[in-house]
Parts: sequence; C-alpha cells; structure tokens
Amino acid sequence: MAWQTHTVFNQPQPLSNSNLFLSDCALREAVVREGAGWDCELLASIGSQLGSAESLELGRLANLRPPELLSFDPRGARLDDVRFHPAWHLLMQGLCASRVHNLPWQEDARSGDMVARAARFILHAQVEAGTLCPVTMTHAAIPLLQQMLPAPFQGWLPRLLSDRYDPRFGVGHEKRGLLIGMGMTEKQGGSDVLSNTTRAEPAAARGPGEHYLLTGHKWFFSVPQSDAHLVLAQAAGGLSCFFLPRFLPDGSRNQVHLMRLKDKLGNRSNASSEVEFCGASAWLMGEEGDGVRHILKMGGLTRFDCALGSHGLMRRALSVALYHAHQRQVFGKMLIDQPLMHQVLGRMTLQLEGQTAFLFRLARAWDQRQNPAEALWGRLFTPAAKFGICKAGIPFVAEAMEVLGGIGYCEDSELPRLYREMPVNSIWEGSGNIMCLDVLRVLARNPAINALLQQEFEAVKGQNRHFDRTWRQVKQRLGRPQEAEARDLTQRLMLLGCACQVLQYLPPLLADAWCRMMLDPRGPVQLSANVTGEVLRRATGGVV
Repeated sequence: MAWQTHTVFNQPQPLSNSNLFLSDCALREAVVREGAGWDCELLASIGSQLGSAESLELGRLANLRPPELLSFDPRGARLDDVRFHPAWHLLMQGLCASRVHNLPWQEDARSGDMVARAARFILHAQVEAGTLCPVTMTHAAIPLLQQMLPAPFQGWLPRLLSDRYDPRFGVGHEKRGLLIGMGMTEKQGGSDVLSNTTRAEPAAARGPGEHYLLTGHKWFFSVPQSDAHLVLAQAAGGLSCFFLPRFLPDGSRNQVHLMRLKDKLGNRSNASSEVEFCGASAWLMGEEGDGVRHILKMGGLTRFDCALGSHGLMRRALSVALYHAHQRQVFGKMLIDQPLMHQVLGRMTLQLEGQTAFLFRLARAWDQRQNPAEALWGRLFTPAAKFGICKAGIPFVAEAMEVLGGIGYCEDSELPRLYREMPVNSIWEGSGNIMCLDVLRVLARNPAINALLQQEFEAVKGQNRHFDRTWRQVKQRLGRPQEAEARDLTQRLMLLGCACQVLQYLPPLLADAWCRMMLDPRGPVQLSANVTGEVLRRATGGVV
C-alpha cells in the first residue's frame, strides 16, 4: 500500500521562459535613451532565448561540470588543454553569435554600439557569468591588436571580428573564430605588476613586433584555452606587453605549460590557471617599457564589464525573488502583498533603477570616447562603478536569498550560484582599494575633471536637497582628496553619478525616492506605497 504523506502546494515554480529584455523597463528605456534603440528588436530576441528554460539549464550544467585540465595526451606528451562540458560551448556559441566579444570594433560599427553591447552583456550575465570572461578579454584586446598585431599573425584580424565560436585545439589561422586571454598577475605581486619577474629576451632583434622568448610564470592566467594571451614580462627596456600565441605559425605548440586550474569559490564554469613559460615565444606589442600603459587601456574596458556583470547578476536575483513573491502565500496573503516584503523588494528594485541609468550613461561615454570630455567622464566613473556596484552586489543577492527563505539557500534555486559568483567582479581587474586609488589618480592628474563634474552635476542642482547636500560636500573634498578617505569619496561620486541620471530621466516620484534612499545620511527611509507599486510594476515589464 502506498502512503501519501502530504500534498505539495504553495511551492512557487522556478522562473523560466521569460523575456529578460522586455521584462525590464529600466533597461529598455536606457538602451533607447543612450542611442541604441536600433538594437531593441534583436535584444528582445536575445532576451527571449536567454530567458528560456533550455538556456538556464545550460548555465546550471556548465557550473555543475567544471572544466578539467588535460596535462598530457595518451602517449605521455604534454598537451596542456582544457576540457569543458558541452553546455559551456553552447553558451559560448551564443555569446559570439551576439558579438559580445567584438561588436564595437566592426568596420561597419555604428553609434550606440557600446550601449547595445552593454545590454547584451547584462542579458547574458543573468544566465551564466563564467562564459563572459573570455569575451570580456577578447573585447578589450581587439583595439590594441587592430593597431599592432605582429606581422606573423595579421591573418587573425578577420577571425577576431568573426561571429563564430571555434573551440578546436589548433593553429589560429585555420580557425573560424578566435579568443584572446590575459596573463598579468604573478605570485609575488598581485596588482603590483611592476614587481613581475617573468623575463623576456629577444630571439634575434629587439623592438616592436619582434620575437622574444619568455621565461617565468603567471599566478592567474585567465582562460588558458584562448588562442593567444596578452602578457606582461620584463624586457631590457622595462615592463612590456607581449602577444603570446597558443600555437606558433608553423603549427607547433608554444612552450606554455599549464600547471593547474584554480579551485575557485565561484566562477566555476570558467577555467583560470597557473602557468609557466619555458622559453615561450611571444611578440612585443609596441615599445619595450610600455606594457602598463597598454594594460591600463584594456583595463578600463574589462572593469566596465565587471560592473555590467555584477548588475546582471543582481537583476537576475531580483527577478527570481519577485517571481517567488508573486506566487508564495504566507500568513493569509501573497508574499508580495505583505507590507514589509513589499518594502524590501521595492527598495531593491529602486536601487537597480539608479544603477541601470548610470551604467548606460557610462556606456554612452565609452561609445563617444573620441570626445575628450566623454573619455574623461568614462575614465573617472569606470573604476567608481566597478567599486560601488560590485561591492553592492554581494549583500543584494543575499537579500534575494532571504526572500525565498530556506529554498533560496539550496542549490535547487539559482541564488547560491549567483552569490558565489558576485565576489569575483570585485576582485578581478583590481580589487576595491585599487579602484579607489585609481579614482584619486584621475582626480589628481586631470585638472579638467572639476569643471566636467561641475557641468554635469550643476545641471540637476536644485531638484533634490539630498543630492545638493552630497554634491556640496563632495565638491569641497575634490581639491584635496585623502587616500585614507578614498573609499568614501569613490562611493559618493558613484552615487552622485547615479543620482544625476535618476533626476534627469526617472519619474519625479521615483527620482526623489531614490535620492532619499541612497543619499539621506539619516539612513533608510520608508518608501510610499505609490513608489513601491510603480517601481515594482516597471521591474516586471509594466505588467504587474
């Protein structure tokens, strides 16, 4: 006799088969406002595909079955390859088809490409974040490679700009699409790359584009299966940037030995390795001693992606929490209708409204980087965004877990994976202190920054007293910023950047509530029912 112990009820369905783009009013508005309205139809298609149960399952599988290092082939010869679950390859195929790795660098690039790419990046981040690492580094490397790709590899450029993903283990010029990794960090230095010890000796002649031999190591060698890496090494003229291919032009394997894959807290789907260079062949990018300058150029792009990625993870956590709250009944009411939960979810949603507006203003600055003022705006607010948004993501996802209760802490939900994923964006490409020191560096070295901020922030002055007070306090500190206060100053600048966009573009009711919530020094204030109702309606595409 079969015993029926209980009936399952009041258990919400998991969120799947939703449109990640159309359900997000703030994202849709920002894309149009900042110049990429031409991409909305494709973004809606991408959002539908990525929000499907099939895509979400690929993200789960890619992290459940992390990559494996294959050090040797069956004959005992060095192989130094990485094996991935098929789900990884399908996700990578979608990213490359969406041109997240190269959209702004196409010959037919159009105004708003950086904005469109930012939206595509955020959508993909909501499904699987590890696959974003290879496309982020490739995207950042392409502009440098377009200028100074070494002569033996000139045939790579069309493949770098391809929309094809080709994971084959082989020579770059025989593949349909290529990816680029990076290797900067060494055991003794971390962010202090000037302490790197890897040596570069010329194989024959010295100088730009010439062949060198590298001996040394990297403590973090990102995406070791990439077709080439940009690495830092010490040449006679100082720390220099080198192009290090996986396979040499004659088809032989380069002397790059993968020692092990990192066992990481999160980012499990993505391979990160330790590596040794045993006389590895590499080609000098630019002049000897120019390595840091080249890396900083790429670092701005990768840091922006860290902020975008964290925002995407936060948006997914919010969506999961909202979907649960609309289905779960507690104490005789739907969870979403409980006053305290309504307040919590409204505050989370309002926080993301400001972030969305700010990130797409930043995307516009990157899109218009030929304009000196826009380039400077992006130079200041990119590290500020990485600091503020990536830090905010960790407690944000934890709050979303609490909305779901015990099941939110279990692997049956997406939230544990999102939570483990969040810290990498704070650490990768420079941790919080590095970002804040970079903000101080921009303030100290660019006298025009004060006038730029004055122009930007004075445009909304008088609309909100919390904004006015914060701007007045920050303005007094800009001329003499102290290193010990760099975190507070960076956070305030980021919040002012958000507030400036909020006051210009959000409905006044929401803009005032955002400024009170984020800028009032007295601490959290209760949001009105009108505010929470409207902001939650926008968070579900305007349909709830």
